[in-house]
Amino acid sequence: MATDIRPRDTGLPPTMVPLATLIGRELRGGKSEKPAIRYGHAAFAKRGEDYFLVRPDCLRVPGDASSSFSVFAIFDGHNGVSAAVFAKEHLLDHVMSAIPQGIGREEWLQTLPRALVAGFVKTDIDFQRKGETSGTTATLVVVDGWTVTVASVGDSRCILDSQDGVVSLLTVDHRLEENTEERERVTASGGEVGRLNLCGGKEIGPLRCWPGGLCLSRSIGDTDVGEFIVPIPHVKQVKLSSAGGRLIIASDGIWDALSSELAAKACRGLPAELAAKLVVKEALRTSGLKDDTTCLVVDIIPTDHTHLPLSPRKQQNKFKSLLFRKKSQNFSGKPNKLSSVGSVEELFEEGSAMLEERLGKRFHLKDNSGHLRCAICQMDQAPNNDLSVTSVDGFCPASNLWEGPYLCADCWRKKDAMEGKRPRESTMSR
Repeated sequence: MATDIRPRDTGLPPTMVPLATLIGRELRGGKSEKPAIRYGHAAFAKRGEDYFLVRPDCLRVPGDASSSFSVFAIFDGHNGVSAAVFAKEHLLDHVMSAIPQGIGREEWLQTLPRALVAGFVKTDIDFQRKGETSGTTATLVVVDGWTVTVASVGDSRCILDSQDGVVSLLTVDHRLEENTEERERVTASGGEVGRLNLCGGKEIGPLRCWPGGLCLSRSIGDTDVGEFIVPIPHVKQVKLSSAGGRLIIASDGIWDALSSELAAKACRGLPAELAAKLVVKEALRTSGLKDDTTCLVVDIIPTDHTHLPLSPRKQQNKFKSLLFRKKSQNFSGKPNKLSSVGSVEELFEEGSAMLEERLGKRFHLKDNSGHLRCAICQMDQAPNNDLSVTSVDGFCPASNLWEGPYLCADCWRKKDAMEGKRPRESTMSR
């Protein structure tokens, strides 16, 4: 995949605005009407391991059309299709099960990044229990009004082409060849990173993780490679201006042939369905059919437009990436912040592979009986001889809160394995 994305440091601190203020501003300004969503799909198969998901009419509240949101995803399988098919069928359900019922839209948007982490990890755990060795990338995009939330593992990329001609990267490539931080994490967790070694000591190809030889540092599945290949996604949440924008979500068969900017420029001003076909066509024209090529184009447009208008020509050559900054947002009780980048306002971004950091501490006891709910699998557990909620660190009897996140035995073992830790004598812990 081309590595043409570079962080841009303007030297100026970002302008931060609370999410609640932004939503209130919309309502007062009469811009609360949701945009129209138009989408298109195109693909050309070589191995037949790419899968995609389109759910344009999901509801936060059953029967309430005003709570609608849309979901789009791409899964690029490897070593078979099992993991990609499993993720397509189960990932969204696992994400939704991690979101509390009965919450409003603002809290829903704030909770979504944590729920995405929980959903990705649970999908990985459930698939590995099947005993299959397939693996998959996953890029899941949630569009709620003008707010876009993207979670990804692997190297299937999502970009945003906003109406001022700025191309923004909403994902991070988890390729060992290009991501120094991920290489360091894998080796620190017990993995070995190196190139394929031929007879005579000659090394060829990209950096891989051994055992297994996977080029990626994050994925769903890949049981045979090692737990240091984690399913914890990079998550980014942004808010578009009322002018809207275009999302291009594609597998690496596209991005190995086209840069983010070239893909955006190839289809500007065209309806989403035709745009997706042209992106695939351009990728094939550039480098031929070397891999599965799958592309989803999603237009987020004002309701009085039939398609996304062409952005101003003088601004079409602008390019800006939105690369993640570690710990850009936490859940310590402070209001969510966002920073302005062109016509896109950043609400949240986090890419840490540390599960406790990503899940936060806002997990409560289910009821007065003291049942605890696992932050990953959502299973309730009553206190027993192995776990006493009155004596375990992190539990506060006075407030009846768990300062967790609380993980059940299986999910705690998963966490320790991803961090390269040996199993504990007692895994029933915080």
